Formats: sequence, structure tokens, C-alpha cells
Amino acid sequence: MSEQSQDKHVIVGRITSVYGVKGMVKVFSHTEPMENILNYSPWMLKLDGRWTEVKLAEGRRHGKGIVVRLAGCSDRDVARKYCEMDIAVSSALIPELEEGEFYWSQLEKLKVYTLDGILLGQVNHLIETGSNDVLVVQQCEGSLDERERLIPYLPDQVVQDIDLEAGTLRVDWDPEF
Repeated sequence: MSEQSQDKHVIVGRITSVYGVKGMVKVFSHTEPMENILNYSPWMLKLDGRWTEVKLAEGRRHGKGIVVRLAGCSDRDVARKYCEMDIAVSSALIPELEEGEFYWSQLEKLKVYTLDGILLGQVNHLIETGSNDVLVVQQCEGSLDERERLIPYLPDQVVQDIDLEAGTLRVDWDPEF
């Protein structure tokens, strides 16, 4: 394992818990399909406050999730130290998207404004509902109130503009919802 340089990282999943006794861990993947997370190498984990490269020794789909064993990890107690860690990869490994398409990680932390300029909060994360994705917007400094809002991610209907450089997202949304 070696420390990564000043590269931008994209979160692609999270190690959730240990699996079995041979050093494997369960992984929640943000990729679609979920197995695509196994195609990225190396993974980056934040160890002792620094992004550090880790390699996969093995990984596979298991039931509704993914299980992996990290290189050099063959014991449940060693594997436990990786639990609850985000998995990142170099942004250079992530495919370019078509214009108007965004990765969830690009939308997280954007400030959300109504068309009238009212700050509703900041995108904390997104959730998949089946019919459409949903922005989970939480309060931030200067936001209208302390409410958490679930706003459908529907480009050209609800979501009117996304400006990554400005860090903003404009929505056609009633602040009372």
C-alpha cells in the first residue's frame, strides 16, 4: 500500500462490514451495475487521514451485494479496521460523461436554490428510488430553514440548472415542500 499523490478522487462505494473469517469485507457499490466497482484499481482508502492505495486480492458479487478481500488482509480482525471507510478511485479512471450528465459525487455538496434565488440547503447525498433519483438536501449556512428536503432529480422538470464551477443547482421547487 502506498500513499497517493495530489490526485482528485471520486467515491465509488463504501466498505460496510466484515464477511466471514478470512479477511473479506462487504462493500456497498455506487457503480452501476454494482460489480463495476471491481473493475477499478487501485482503490483508495483514507487510512490515518491520508488517501492510501489498496489492491484487491479477490472480489465477487454475493447475494445482493459485493464481497472483497484486500491484498494483505487474510484475517477478520485486520479486515475490521477497513469497515465504514469510503472507497475512492482516481478521477482519471472514471469515464467521461455526455454533456448534461453528472456523477452523483459531482452533485453532492452543491448549494440548492429555487428559481427565485431562495437557498434551500446543500445536497448531502442522493438516493435511488426506482422511478427516479432523489436529492437529499440538508440545511447549510444561509439556508431558508433547518428542514431536510427530498427533491426529485428530474432534469428539465425540477432541476433547471447545474453549475459545477459555481457549486450551485437551481430547482423549480416550492420551499414549503
